[in-house]
Amino acid sequence: MSLLETIDGPEDLKGLSEQELAQLAQEVREHIIDTVGEIGGHFGANLGTCELAVALHSVLESPRDKILWDVGHQAYPHKVLTGRREQLATIRRYGGLAPFCSRAESPHDIMGAGHASTSIGYAVGIKEGMHRIGEEIDGKVVAVIGDGAMTGGVAFEAISQAGGLGTPIVVVLNDNGMSIAPNVGALSRYFNRVRLNPKLWHARAGVEGGLTRLPGGIGSAFERLGPHLKESIKAFWAPGLWWEELDWAYMGVVDGHDVRALREALREALAAERPVVVHIATVKGKGFAPAEDGGLEGMEQWHAAKPNSILNGSPTPAPAAGRIIAGKPPAPAPPQYTQVFGEALVRECERDERVVGITAAMNSGTGLSLLQKAMPERYFDVGIAEQQAILFASGLALEGVKPVAAIYSTFLQRAYDQIVHDVCLQKLNVVFAMDRAGLVGDDGPTHHGAFDIAYLRCLPNIVMMAPRDEAMLVHMLRTALEYDDGPVALRYPRGEGTGVALPAEAVPIAIGTGEILLEAELVPGGAPAGRRVALIGYGSGVGKALEAAEELRGQEVAVSVIDARFAKPIDAGLMAQLAAENDLLVTVEEGVLAGGFGSAVWETLNDAGSTPRIMRVGLPDEYVTHGKPALLHADVGFTGERIAERVLAAIGDRGHTPERGGSAIVGA
Repeated sequence: MSLLETIDGPEDLKGLSEQELAQLAQEVREHIIDTVGEIGGHFGANLGTCELAVALHSVLESPRDKILWDVGHQAYPHKVLTGRREQLATIRRYGGLAPFCSRAESPHDIMGAGHASTSIGYAVGIKEGMHRIGEEIDGKVVAVIGDGAMTGGVAFEAISQAGGLGTPIVVVLNDNGMSIAPNVGALSRYFNRVRLNPKLWHARAGVEGGLTRLPGGIGSAFERLGPHLKESIKAFWAPGLWWEELDWAYMGVVDGHDVRALREALREALAAERPVVVHIATVKGKGFAPAEDGGLEGMEQWHAAKPNSILNGSPTPAPAAGRIIAGKPPAPAPPQYTQVFGEALVRECERDERVVGITAAMNSGTGLSLLQKAMPERYFDVGIAEQQAILFASGLALEGVKPVAAIYSTFLQRAYDQIVHDVCLQKLNVVFAMDRAGLVGDDGPTHHGAFDIAYLRCLPNIVMMAPRDEAMLVHMLRTALEYDDGPVALRYPRGEGTGVALPAEAVPIAIGTGEILLEAELVPGGAPAGRRVALIGYGSGVGKALEAAEELRGQEVAVSVIDARFAKPIDAGLMAQLAAENDLLVTVEEGVLAGGFGSAVWETLNDAGSTPRIMRVGLPDEYVTHGKPALLHADVGFTGERIAERVLAAIGDRGHTPERGGSAIVGA
């Protein structure tokens, strides 16, 4: 039996020796390599935190003591040590472990994570909350931040507050030089200098004493000049002074793969009863040679592992080319929406020298890595700082630049104040390119793009559009960049396109116009009264509407399918025509219903004095779990078959109507 197999919870670490703890950390690492290499999932960051997780759980008493993991994609070792070792093979799978920390999953997961830079703010609140509820013995609070999360502005806000309050928390700065891609910015360069220059690690302790011991009366002169000059001089030599100026004690740099050193540093930090940062240096991908020895490129490549990408601790060979069947090679898969967007943006930059691309530490995830390679001078990465991305875009727009901020739908929420006050209020020509709109799959509720339609539609001056396929995405990007009367929000899903041919040249679309894709075909003798239905899709909802129309063939229903193309402004004329010609309008959107596209259609018609019967289909009023998109779509009723069932039930065929799912009927 391995040592890891004897660990059912953090309490089982208490009797282990330093040598056994180091062995346990390595066994955790091997378990992650074997398991994640087979099933796929977050990889490199977890290999870097094995010793840290062991050290934390051997020193602290979780869950009485609180360990907060910023960006839970580095918390797999924590999950393994807190009773979930045998479930690790289910992570990110439907019904299995959550991909990030989840309060519903374990009492040891103190905060739900998925968006970065939040752990220190949580930690300050938790520790101050402990004082308020009057516990006799407060628990210890440790926030683990890193893997790029220190580039986020909210982390600095929390650091400032904790220093001002003197809140006794410990921050472990897990410095591996990476997020998903290499970190950017001056702060990242500062940490790299410290991390890569061991001579600086111990410099601070000797500088102050050395100044006062200088001969010839110089030392006593330094003493008389007081602390300010000494601190200024020490700043040239000593890491961590920035923290100390904010009333934090700084410890580091500690080897993040030395369990003994980590335990010693943590004990000292916890005993200080003041804000302390423990700066540790780790290797992203530690113990897996392609990541550890592959430099920044290797660490970025192995941020996540694909299913069956590792066998016996080594990468599996690349799959052979597909077999030729009947003399024909297999048809190529449709391009990913992200790839189509990235290539289209490069062409737009070539066409118009004003166009630039902005990412918030997601260059490959948003497709902007293509622009970074092709035209690096037109590419900007602000780090994990969505607020700054939008402020930066606002400043560019004020000078006549055409910025495209490519940010996942779920992450754009973090910059909502800037969207409201700095872009929409001033009618600035900023394009929000929102990748991962809708249900994204295995990353779950923290990453689903469910809310952008609702949270943007209420804002004045904004145009909102969504493509039904990859060709329309190309046209809509051109439309957004040629629009000169305010911001444009362009949402598109994760994954493959529909397989349509891409246009040789992008063509702008008239703002606020929809398109009829399928005219109702009357059954012989005409459709019975009450059975004329218009399916109005928005974005990925168009495909579901077409599937539903196919399901309704032969059901004596006259069905039309419309691509709305715009959620704001709505094509009011087309909607009025559809309301007059049909007995039921069905709106289909991959977003929450409250305040969504369907609500926009209803409001538009109601304001015009029309009260049609409308069935809204979308996502339910809940946080949808993780799993493959097809499974999730079936679970919430976002499929052509389920939409067709609801249509038939609504027009009088009272068959089975699923109890769960995002749909609602309004109107007479």
